[in-house]
Amino acid sequence: MTRLFGSHHWSLFVIHLHIAMLGHIRLANPQEMERGEKWVTLLLIIGITSVSILCAISSVYIWRRNIAKRQENRKIDQRNRVQWMLNSEHVQALIDLSEFKEDEKGIGVPFFDLESILIATNNFSNENKLGQGGYGPVYKGKLPNGQEMAVKRLSSVSSQGLQEFKNEVVLIARLQHRNLVKLYGYCIEGTEKILLYEYMPNKSLDFFIFDQKQSVLLDWEMRFNIIWGIARGLLYLHQDSRLRIIHRDLKTSNILLDQEMNPKISDFGLARIVGGTQTEANTTKIVGTYGYISPEYASEGIFSVKSDVFSFGVVLLEIISGRKNTSFYQSEQAMSLLGYVWRLWTDQKVLDLMDKTLQDACIANQFVKCVNIGLLCVQENPGDRPTMMNVIKMFDIDTVNLPTPKRPAFILRRDQSKATSSDQPESNIVLTNTLEGR
Repeated sequence: MTRLFGSHHWSLFVIHLHIAMLGHIRLANPQEMERGEKWVTLLLIIGITSVSILCAISSVYIWRRNIAKRQENRKIDQRNRVQWMLNSEHVQALIDLSEFKEDEKGIGVPFFDLESILIATNNFSNENKLGQGGYGPVYKGKLPNGQEMAVKRLSSVSSQGLQEFKNEVVLIARLQHRNLVKLYGYCIEGTEKILLYEYMPNKSLDFFIFDQKQSVLLDWEMRFNIIWGIARGLLYLHQDSRLRIIHRDLKTSNILLDQEMNPKISDFGLARIVGGTQTEANTTKIVGTYGYISPEYASEGIFSVKSDVFSFGVVLLEIISGRKNTSFYQSEQAMSLLGYVWRLWTDQKVLDLMDKTLQDACIANQFVKCVNIGLLCVQENPGDRPTMMNVIKMFDIDTVNLPTPKRPAFILRRDQSKATSSDQPESNIVLTNTLEGR
């Protein structure tokens, strides 16, 4: 419109029209000429008025459009400044609430906006859902560059809150080991709290070992390598990393498997840092997962690297047996897997523990060694349990004479009303079990 009404086309048109009409009028009589001049004058007035009105309308339209555009740009700039400030506050809060020293700068993990995550997961569609845990649902996401990620979304009913979310972001951002899952980014926007991990195509360990159809895919060599990888990951957390970290929630569902079935420890929401030579700490809130927490943590709130060793022992025994520690609580055989294993150990029938899918390919000596190490890890007194360094040595040296394990710490007892179905997701909850000391 601007090009049409802002040019000289209208003026030329009116002039040409005037000349043509004057030429016509000269050929007519005086009366017709007078009437013609009046019509020309009227047309000129109408034409000029029309052009003026249209130009005015166009000018007002352009002016108002420019004002609206400037206002929208100001709103966008203001939103961007607010979002930047919020993101900066989130990052600063993550740093302030962590237990790192003052010289630690930044968290080293990029922030993702919610819109990009929604696009990557197709608005958290069920088709992209990978599973459900105590933290919340996990979705498969694909970024525009083709990179695949596991998107873990904090559930509104999750027992894990903002502190656990911050704890996981700050901790895992500083941990680098082949047996620890990688964190690629995070998002805090509105009520959404989201973590973006490397995508593990083979899901979690419990998906295989507790399923009769899937367990056949894990032969003895694979299971032994998985146990070895978990041990190496824990050793890194306890000793080899620049931070001494106690995981506090090691379990089969928190062991992810990559494409080559290498194990990666995940979920650091409950992890804690202990400084220097410190190896234990206290808490008044006891959180964990049924069947995996150590007795001193359950009864006294004391957690240490030996608490992780206890959890590792439970996971080890679950891997080689294909049974859950909590699946025996109504059984006549024993109140837990630990009690069942101890009975077989004292009766010298440990090979009866073996997962049936392993009977043709299992190396008996290695299996017995795994049972021995597992029982050493779940002893009642934390001082009797080996460190992860000693566990590695026991696995690594064939000729080593292993210590004789003492009776397991306790038998887990749960009211049936509190029991959850084995196909329901595990969750981190305050422990209220009745513990029977051994």
